[in-house]
This record gives sequence, C-alpha cells and structure tokens, in this order.
Amino acid sequence: MRRIVSVWLIDWPVTVWRRSATRARRPASPPDPALDPKNPFALILKNRRGAAVIHALNPAARATGLRRGQTQADALAMIPHLICKPADPEADARALTALAVWAERWSPSVSVDPAGEGLEGLFLDLTGATRLFGGEAALLAQIRDRLAEAGARTRVAIGPTPGAAWALARWGEAEGGASIADEETVRGLLASLPVEALRIDDRTLTQSRRFGLKRIGDLYPMPRAGLARRFRDGDGVGLVQRLDQALGFAGEALTPVRPPPKYRAWQAWMEPVSDIEGVEARLTELVADLSAPLVRDGQGAKALTLTGFRSDGRTTSLSVRTGRPGREAGVWLRLFREAGLGRLELGFGLDAMMLTADAVEPMTARQRALESEAEAKQAESLAALIDRLTARLGEDRVLISEPVDSWAPERAERWRPALGRRPSATDRDARRPILLLDPPEPVEALAELPDGAPVRFTWRRLSRRVTRSDGPERLSPEWWRPRPDDRQVRTRDYYRVEDEAGARYWLFREGLYGREYSGVAEERAPSWWMHGVLP
Repeated sequence: MRRIVSVWLIDWPVTVWRRSATRARRPASPPDPALDPKNPFALILKNRRGAAVIHALNPAARATGLRRGQTQADALAMIPHLICKPADPEADARALTALAVWAERWSPSVSVDPAGEGLEGLFLDLTGATRLFGGEAALLAQIRDRLAEAGARTRVAIGPTPGAAWALARWGEAEGGASIADEETVRGLLASLPVEALRIDDRTLTQSRRFGLKRIGDLYPMPRAGLARRFRDGDGVGLVQRLDQALGFAGEALTPVRPPPKYRAWQAWMEPVSDIEGVEARLTELVADLSAPLVRDGQGAKALTLTGFRSDGRTTSLSVRTGRPGREAGVWLRLFREAGLGRLELGFGLDAMMLTADAVEPMTARQRALESEAEAKQAESLAALIDRLTARLGEDRVLISEPVDSWAPERAERWRPALGRRPSATDRDARRPILLLDPPEPVEALAELPDGAPVRFTWRRLSRRVTRSDGPERLSPEWWRPRPDDRQVRTRDYYRVEDEAGARYWLFREGLYGREYSGVAEERAPSWWMHGVLP
C-alpha cells in the first residue's frame, strides 16, 4: 500500500522572512516590531493587475479578520497599525527546496507541493519505510517536532494518495494535527471535509457550492457523468478527477526535487554529532552499508555524495568521483578523507547522515591474458592516484592532454580533467617533444638554402653546432584560422637536430625562400624558432 506524507508549512513565507530578518539583525540594533509575533504582520505582493495584495500574514493579523488576497489598502483601513513588508516568492521557493533536501532524512523521494496559494507544502513518499521510524504515528510526530525545532509551524498527515494526505493535513481534525488514513478509512475521513480540500480552483468551488455540494461526502452518491454535466464549461471534469485521485481511483505522479538514488545508506542518532572525528566514525559504517548491496547486484559506484542533516534544519554535503566504478569501502573512505571532511559545515551538529551512489555502472570482469600483471597493476595504481588527487585538489586541477585535429603543434592537444581517462602512449607523436615552448622562442640559425637543415644555431645566447639532423617535416598553414596579429599565415619546416653534447632539439623555419602564397610574395624573410626539447 502506498504511503504518502503531506506536510503543510503554515505561513511559510512569514517563517522564511522572519528567519532571514533575524540573521540580518545586528546584536546592538533595536528590536524590530515585525519580529514580535504579537504584532499584526503581512507580506505584500503585486497581483497581475498591479494591485498590492496580502501574500501571507501571521496569526496575529489573521485573528483581526484579514485574509490572503485582500488588498493592502483595505487591510490598512481595517488595521492601521498593520506592519507590511514586501514578499519574495523566489526566496520562499529556494528555502522550500532546501527544506525538501533536508527532509530526505526520512525519504529519498521528497516533492514540493504545487497546489494551493503559493508553495507551502511537501510530499514524502514513505511506502514500505514507516516501520524504520517506529510506525506511522511516531513518524508524523518526529516530522512535526523536528520542523517545530527549526521554527516552522506545520500540520502533517499520511494517506494512501497525495490528495488524501493533502486534504487531511489542511482540513483534518485529528488530535495533535497528525491524521492517519489507509485504504479502508480514507473514504470516511474525507467525507466530512469541505469540497475545497480536493485542491480545486476558485471557479469550480463556487459552482459546487451553488449546487449545494459543500462536503466531499456529498459527491459520493452522484454519478460521475451527471456530476460533470451539472458544471458549466466542463469544470466538473477537474472536480471528478481530484476526487478520484484522493480516493485512489486515478493515479497522481509526484516529481521529487532530486531523483531518488537507487543505492543509499542512512543513519540517524538521538544526540547530534558535532565533530569531524564523530562524522568519520559514522562514515566508516555508512560506506560498509552502501558497499553490500552494490556487491550483491554486481554494480560499482563512480560518484558518491555524503549528506549531513543538521539539527537546525539545514544540510551540508561533500561529493567525490572516481574514474572507474568501484565498491571497496576502504577506497571510498580514503577518498572522502582526501576531499576533506573538514569542509562539512556541522553547525550545531548532525543528527543524521546519508551516503548515496549518484552514478552506478556494472562491474564487468577485465581480461588480463593479453597484458602482464605488472601493467595491470600499474594502470590500477595510476587510476587510484588520479582519484585521490582529484578528491584533494578538485576535478579542474588534475588534467590530462588529449589529441585534437590540427596541423599546428600548439593546437594539436587540449587539456581535460583526468578523471575517467586513461593515458595512452598512442595519444601523442613520439617524434615530438612532451612539452612545447609557448610561445616558440627565436633562434639564429645557419643553414643551406633553400631547405637545408641548420648546421649551427644560437639559442638563449649559446651557440650550438649540429652533428645530426632529420627533416624537414613540412606543415602547411591552417589558412582558415587567421593569426590574432593579422600577420600572414606561413608554412613551417620542422627539424630534429642533435648538438655536440648530445642534446636534441625540435626547431622550425617559418616561411620559405623565394615562394609566394596565392600570387602574393612573403612580407618578410623566413625565420627560425625553437619549439621544444626532445627527450
């Protein structure tokens, strides 16, 4: 049986504003009247017509008879001492998303409730997991109490459908503000609730009241087709659909704020963990718990995320990635240490931690008959070294070169993150230097015209006599890529030379003697350049 928890965050925009204003206050500043719950307070937002209306209000303002959607002018006429502040729906949405991530301590599938006026609720899919928290009643009490500690007023309910849980959370009369419904009792519990508990729009609500349909139970004996015909413009179709969704006759999909991981390990404690040593001790248990199902299913993880749930209603996280899929708990623990567990912001302590496998691949056996055991171990050691360096320094700091289709040697490769890439001897030309001079350095050379190799050259004020040479290797210019200085693109002749001391160099002549390009003579004489030192 599906079990969905609906959390109604009462006056959520006001809660978000109060938390933001409290953090922004300076210790020596005078008290803000808007933070006093005894003073009527409202958040104002302009509607589509440009009129300023009440977006949210606190209980003190609601007790005076004010309501959401009322214009600011009417509200001030009724309550002249009403404190008004501008609303920020985007900040409310960001705070709600952050709260949804924090609520993953109870369920990996948490959705934002889009119904009603504004985003003021969450859906938690706890199908098959309520026993982990001591039962449904204990779970609802834990959710309500933890959110109250974080400063949020809530009502919670659990039911077999999102619609039923939503209706009971807002209109149910259960003691303590926590309603529980199952497939057998949901019909009776919904019967006494008003029709607006079905999440219908204002037009449909007005029509239903006009025909005397005030309670959900009034809709039960009515034929579905007749109910739809009694409403003009087909509004009854939405009413019937909402009723069927609440009773479980029609499905309703929920979209989690984050895709729920297939593999995760989770632990919670009564006393918060407030130091890194305690976090590492719990992490040792989490990596072992996560490794077991991966081994069972023949899978390996390439990306892991450690999420800590703070006692103040916030979360802190740390992620690591590997180049190859793996499931060794010791390797994961070492990577998290390299990434720096001290980066976690513990606040007043963590009372729950979750380790998830964000990227999973099958662990396939590798054939080693065609390669030696030493080569295999060397490749594994290199991959492990890249993983550790990436975890410590960051993915954008550990790079590896990869070839690019270009005639120009300085553009023949580019740097990419080394994670997940295995260096290969075929990636580069062995006849070229490992490192190039950027930019090439000028050389004074003595060579036979027109295409002879240099017999002597001077580089960095030191003259060298050439004893052996190889070349030329002619590279045509990439005419479709003009030089940034608008100079003429010229042909290059590369030579590999060796001097008397046995040092080897890679230099080139830019330009050709007595040649023209497309009928245009060269602007200047050919010149010699040093591009690198050969091993």
